[in-house]
Amino acid sequence: MSKRADVDKAIADVDFKKNKYTVELDTTEGKIQLELASDVAPNHCKNMIGLARCGFYDGLIFHRVIKGFMIQGGCPDGTGTGGPGYQVNAEFNDMKHVAGVLSMARSQNPNSAGSQFYICLGTHTHLDKNYTAFGKAVDEASLEVVKKIGEVPTAASDRPKAEVKINKATVKSSPK
Repeated sequence: MSKRADVDKAIADVDFKKNKYTVELDTTEGKIQLELASDVAPNHCKNMIGLARCGFYDGLIFHRVIKGFMIQGGCPDGTGTGGPGYQVNAEFNDMKHVAGVLSMARSQNPNSAGSQFYICLGTHTHLDKNYTAFGKAVDEASLEVVKKIGEVPTAASDRPKAEVKINKATVKSSPK
């Protein structure tokens, strides 16, 4: 079932000209503050804001963790195959995929992003301009939580052996 209508309603007041937005992921390993880059990927930023405001990410797990590469979450099924019931077109940009950068997961189709995102654990130039980067960890404390999740033991399909959950995703805005 599509979450599009709920997301559209949740983002009705989003104004990137007046405000900057962050999303806080309160995880079982600590809090990750992510600053959204609305100047390079406004539709992806609105999508994450809307999904977070709807509670979509609350209780979801990081279903894929690859040491030194990235941590991935946002799948409602916990399998890496689920989404919000709609897709977001690519917004490739000049943001580099370095440690702490937030980007959207997708299938081979560049316009297939939905709700799944990943946060880089290192520099991955092969992702630049091939995946939509749209934010980054705000500070060292947030990056440390990302790195901590990146070190959890994994099993088949890079799935953490013990669940790492997003307890709650919260959107914060502040005037520019």
